[in-house]
Amino acid sequence: MTKKPEIKPADGKLGILLPGLGAVGTTLVAGTCMVRKGLGRPYGSLTQMGTIRLGKRTENRVPLIKDFVPLTPLQDIVFGGWDIFKDTAYESALNAAVLRQEHIDSVRDELRALKPMKAVFDKNYVKNLDGPNVKHGKTKMDLAEQLMQDMAEFKQKNGLDRVVVLWTASTEVYQPVSKVHLDMDLFEKGLRENAPEISPSMIYAYAALKSHIPFAMGAPNVSVDIPALLQLARENKVPVSGKDFKTGQTLMKTILAPGFKARLLGINGWFSTNILGNRDGEVLDDPGSFRTKEVSKLGVLDTILQPDKYPELYKNLHHVVRINYYPPRGDNKEGWDNIDIFGWLGYPMQIKINFLCRDSILAAPVALDLALFMDLAQRSGMSGIQEWLSFYYKSPMVREGLYPENDLFIQLTKLKNTLRYLKGETLITHLGVEYYDYFE
Repeated sequence: MTKKPEIKPADGKLGILLPGLGAVGTTLVAGTCMVRKGLGRPYGSLTQMGTIRLGKRTENRVPLIKDFVPLTPLQDIVFGGWDIFKDTAYESALNAAVLRQEHIDSVRDELRALKPMKAVFDKNYVKNLDGPNVKHGKTKMDLAEQLMQDMAEFKQKNGLDRVVVLWTASTEVYQPVSKVHLDMDLFEKGLRENAPEISPSMIYAYAALKSHIPFAMGAPNVSVDIPALLQLARENKVPVSGKDFKTGQTLMKTILAPGFKARLLGINGWFSTNILGNRDGEVLDDPGSFRTKEVSKLGVLDTILQPDKYPELYKNLHHVVRINYYPPRGDNKEGWDNIDIFGWLGYPMQIKINFLCRDSILAAPVALDLALFMDLAQRSGMSGIQEWLSFYYKSPMVREGLYPENDLFIQLTKLKNTLRYLKGETLITHLGVEYYDYFE
């Protein structure tokens, strides 16, 4: 048994604040409300339906995760958020057209009650969108202070005990780390001087961390992972995680690539293309925003396949990712993958995948789990980067000097062992020699 950390109970209400009440945000809110009313099931959610094995297989101790660690019940969640459009969550859900009308109408009152606060927005960072519901201030520090006031008022008005901020808004134009991002003094000076290198998502992250609120980045934006904000997270003892919800095509890669590597099958090329017609597709039609997404998607295979360790198998892998905006498809993204592999004696083979997925349907349970686990991390005293939540991200955050672990199955083991560690249970290695008499 390991030493059990102290976990504060999940008493009272948890607020989940969403920058972005579009397809993902409204699908999360509507779906959670439906589950609370017994009108749907939380398929895809590890926190709601997943189990965890404890001890030896012969002990038959396999509780639900939500019964094993103290997670906030769905009935105690209150949603809020910001958006550049004035639409209520009901109107936004209808416009996103992810859920069927009858499902949206079944929680109409709850969705109509959710009206977005004015958002922090900079068209230089999301060039294909614009909206009227935005904040104004002389400086970016003014905008950050307005967000902090929003967070405090939301907590007070709803009688909340805790709050988590979860980014469900658009992908921003790629912003490499620059001088203003290197430490908190430079960053706050940049806020006061309207440094163009400080994006809206960085302002949200700063406001949350200054308010001692956990922040999770659901897009591939360079944001809470900059040195200044990681410094602030450590100083204020706040957990952070990100980035980019792992949903369609990348989810398939983190399932398949570990299998190829386990069987030592080589890969010559992996060509991926997508067609997507929702607001996310419109945003990614801009080359700057697509570059941010491309960086996130392209990094997955390298860390799984380790071409430096297996040069014969993966050194010359040609990896291509394309995203095409195609409005008729809406939120129902279609992904095509062509994988050129080779096996014994170098003989070539091919694998073709056609994944007709629903992006927001895959993302909603990921977002719910992240909000609940980030709150658990805060109550457990786990501040800074939460690498154990890599399971949910395309481009997981890790401490400087480490490479991210992108193998989905290793990520799940890491997540469940973290939960076992928090509760003082024995970590599971799956070695199995304890069941046999090899060495007697």
